Amino acid sequence: MSAALTTERRATLHRRVRFIVGFTITYNVIEAIVAVWAGVLASSAALIGFGLDSVVEVLSAAAIAWQFTRKDPERWERVTVKAIAIAFFALAAFVTVDAVLSLIQAEGPDHSPFGLGITALSLVIMPLLAWYEVRTGRELDSNSVMADAKQLILCVYLSGAVFIGLILNSLFGWWWADSVAALVVAVLAIREGIEAWRGDVESPFEVLEYLEDDDAADYAEEKIR
Repeated sequence: MSAALTTERRATLHRRVRFIVGFTITYNVIEAIVAVWAGVLASSAALIGFGLDSVVEVLSAAAIAWQFTRKDPERWERVTVKAIAIAFFALAAFVTVDAVLSLIQAEGPDHSPFGLGITALSLVIMPLLAWYEVRTGRELDSNSVMADAKQLILCVYLSGAVFIGLILNSLFGWWWADSVAALVVAVLAIREGIEAWRGDVESPFEVLEYLEDDDAADYAEEKIR
């Protein structure tokens, strides 16, 4: 945990956090522009909502960036976690309004190659980035970094919802599919926001980390033998 970290290791982890949030901000700015543009072209409220979600993720990452440019980042931990909780609630609001409007309009979007491309790319990049951030947050014992990683995981869920919705609409005319899936993501966002506000932030990869820790323990036991 953080108590065992050397000053040099802590500085390395701080640089890693700054790299992660820098990449997140850059990628999500591009993602927001492409998604909103593709959404306007295809008349897709889901894609436009996806672009707005990217803006929320930028705000969350910016809060982390601000924290880790302070002289003593740990001092600002609670404030940053609260800011990320608000970002979760904003995301839930954006997604809910977008999904409800789409259902009320009862009109599916046009086929969008750019929309499919940007959501598919996010399904590849975001899980890897979230995993990297979780490992960093765990070593730093930082709730704010872990909360930001959960924002990335919600991006994965939303990317999947929009991607599947676009596919189902193109193949079967199921215009409502992505809106229904997006509402599920909104519920998850509210839950994560409440947990972040309370400071109860756990890894979104808990099962994998448990197995990893279990394997490490078995390896250590084997070495002792």
